[in-house]
Amino acid sequence: MQAQVEDEPVPLGLMLEEYKYPFAVSQIQLNIQGHQLAMAYMDVKPETPNGKTVMLLHGKNFCGAYWAQTASDLSKDGYRVIIPDQIGFGKSSKPTDIQYSFQMLAQNTKALLDELKVTKVTVLGHSMGGMLATRFALMYPDVAEKLVLENPIGLEDWKTVVPYQSIDDWYAGELQQNYESLKNYQIKNYYHMTWRHEFNEWLKIPAGWTMNKEIYPIIVKSAALTYDMIFTQPVYYEFQNLKMPVLLIIGQEDRTALGKAKAPKDVQDKLGNYPVLGRQTAKKIKNAKLVEIDGVGHLPHIEEYATFIKPLKEFLKK
Repeated sequence: MQAQVEDEPVPLGLMLEEYKYPFAVSQIQLNIQGHQLAMAYMDVKPETPNGKTVMLLHGKNFCGAYWAQTASDLSKDGYRVIIPDQIGFGKSSKPTDIQYSFQMLAQNTKALLDELKVTKVTVLGHSMGGMLATRFALMYPDVAEKLVLENPIGLEDWKTVVPYQSIDDWYAGELQQNYESLKNYQIKNYYHMTWRHEFNEWLKIPAGWTMNKEIYPIIVKSAALTYDMIFTQPVYYEFQNLKMPVLLIIGQEDRTALGKAKAPKDVQDKLGNYPVLGRQTAKKIKNAKLVEIDGVGHLPHIEEYATFIKPLKEFLKK
């Protein structure tokens, strides 16, 4: 099942009011730092439950909708699938005057599970969602039975080699984005200098926001705050503390690294080397299995779904 949107990007509202998600969307209300905020989520319940739940955590430049096929197939296999949009993303509230942290996002996610009375999950995180999934698993090891990291960012500590950018710097840079600049970024960093028509689906949301001049500054401020969160709050030093079984699914052509363009020239080519980073990370985790997918970049579940879903289903059954 895929979200249905016109081929060309159109201006989108702050909460993606015009964008149809693949499954019914609900909300929980959260009181965070003095603000009443709405956290959107999809709860996909199987026709024939197997008693297991999988939670899918999106990346920074994405939302829960891009898990449509994954959720549909896991649901057919009996899994309940919970797909939150984190605060600051997708159809959730986007406050611009709170301190974002992975701990806060993990607490919000735990609050959602508590609301749904879910006590055990397998957590699957992609990109920034991999950093959040790791933090969640470290904070709630009794809840996270298994952990799956799909091309997670944060496998290296960028602040040791990349000059710091202030929130104002991130804001100013993001404010200049448009459809073409966003597409060029994804081609270079996500899809190893290739492009297919279906990739456009996941470009239309950030591109659509750039077209709404009234709300885009809010989107950009929230994005700047979460960039700072990612840059200053590494999980890199804590992978060895994970105790549950962990599956690493790593597209080998991925070269994503936060702030790479700001790094010294002699450092840039060394950053975001996922073949190396995946192997290094797997060695740090006691119960880790590494699956390397050749010829695939940052989004295996979008670029080469069949190759992605096979090891995932095998891991879930063990």
